Amino acid sequence: MLDSDRCPCGSGDTYGACCGPLHRGDRPAPTAEALMRSRYSAFAVGDAAYLGATWHPRTRPPSLELDDDQEWWRLTVLATHAGGPFDDGGEVEFVAQYRSASTGERGRLHEVSRFVREGGRWFYVDGDVGA
Repeated sequence: MLDSDRCPCGSGDTYGACCGPLHRGDRPAPTAEALMRSRYSAFAVGDAAYLGATWHPRTRPPSLELDDDQEWWRLTVLATHAGGPFDDGGEVEFVAQYRSASTGERGRLHEVSRFVREGGRWFYVDGDVGA
């Protein structure tokens, strides 16, 4: 993805002004919502390494393989609870829509994700799917 492309997270900014710097490690996500948006974008661009690096070690799976056939195409943030720059935890409720590149079949993921901030960095802990 080019820095001049629209960011997949739906912020309205370019990838280079939004999630790109987080994916490259230029800066950490300032809030739980920013981390959730950057993780969604990582799914959209196929950046499994970023997903692993931002998953809390306590709950991170031993390996993560992304489905190349799945295209993530829309993110809607429904609610954010805490997760600000001075919080140590937070939750973000969202709906992510996707489709199969091979069949065109569409789906959606509705989740309430939980995040913690440790050492000045936000991490995804877990979430309730279908919330």
